[in-house]
Amino acid sequence: MPTCNKVLVLNSGSSSVKFKLFEVTDKPRVLAKGSAERIGQPGFSVKCECTREGGKSCQLAHPSDYTAETDTGHAAAINLVCSHLLSHPCNIVEDISEIVGVGHRVVHGGERFTGSVIIDSDVIDGIQACARLAPLHNPPALMGIRACASIFPEVPQVAVFDTAFHHTIPEKAFLYGIPREFHQKYGIRKYGFHGLSHQYVALEAAKHLGKPITELKLITCHLGNGSSITAVEYGRSIDTSMGLTPLGGIMMGTRPGDLDPYIPIFMLKELGMSVEEVEATLNRGSGMEGISGYTDMRDVEAHMVAGDPDCSLALEMFAYRAARRMGSYVTVMNGADAMVFTGGIGENDPFMRARILATFTHLGLFVDAEKNICNARCVTTPASKVAALVIPTNEELVIARETYRLVQDRVASAQAAAAD
Repeated sequence: MPTCNKVLVLNSGSSSVKFKLFEVTDKPRVLAKGSAERIGQPGFSVKCECTREGGKSCQLAHPSDYTAETDTGHAAAINLVCSHLLSHPCNIVEDISEIVGVGHRVVHGGERFTGSVIIDSDVIDGIQACARLAPLHNPPALMGIRACASIFPEVPQVAVFDTAFHHTIPEKAFLYGIPREFHQKYGIRKYGFHGLSHQYVALEAAKHLGKPITELKLITCHLGNGSSITAVEYGRSIDTSMGLTPLGGIMMGTRPGDLDPYIPIFMLKELGMSVEEVEATLNRGSGMEGISGYTDMRDVEAHMVAGDPDCSLALEMFAYRAARRMGSYVTVMNGADAMVFTGGIGENDPFMRARILATFTHLGLFVDAEKNICNARCVTTPASKVAALVIPTNEELVIARETYRLVQDRVASAQAAAAD
């Protein structure tokens, strides 16, 4: 008899769907993972990899003339994902009924969604209403949700929001110094992002330190092409670097981070740029790209070593802005027990970690060079008063656990109601 504790986790983009299939137990494990790429375009394909020992990878390419509408395309893609799982040589899924829940990553929940929820028509309307705050992210998530509603009509779907972890940020930190009506009428405030990642690594850091998270002051640094830094005090996010949108905070691969508010106005009025040009520049032509001409930190560092002064400057700017933000959170929390690094840069770039952490010797934080080069879990010396930890993020596991929890709660409620 197959075990019915499998949860499918989806991260839907405008032309792609990434997925992982979890078996949720006390020690959850990934049974399969993969992606559907180029949805609605020629070259559409689905890849599925079994993660069991000795597992196999396979790819099913759709005919190159595939040009279905985007909504239809997401349904076709997820249907193919299910076909892969059912027909995979590793026997990942014997029957689709083994999947007890489908969890979706939804980037923006606004002020309405402060936790994960089982999806119904009212929730769909709410996600749609938040789309104006995340026009590049929420609409694709809705495509995946609607596709799954037709593919899994009897299976509960759960929305897990990237902004939810930050709902504990106090008003003094999330409000901007602009007329209150902009918040009250239009929802303009700091929301923060990468919440699933910050939540996961904060909990893992507490495990490593052997203390309850409710007793710790942590600074979590999700550093990648998109980067954000969060102050986690006693298990609660109390401030984070990104704001209304993912443009704010520290400098990133193609985004500038915090700016003088007049700069976009100057671009419009003095340079004669259109709104679309300003938006494109700030989203895709700024940050490391704007300073060095490269977006990937590995390329920037390679050209820095080769003597490129622009790349050297870009690295200095990134490290300075990250350290400045982290230092401000040390002040806000009146101390820190650990600084936690995750994301592509945070997990894999000892050079940048060392640059950033060199700013904090006054706290009694000293980097162990050998451990840092090896990307060890703890990269500080035993004598350090503040630990620096490297923890790979696992946002999909957070989604899987939340989905399974809500599904089980729903089953328990239904059983209790039936007993009455």
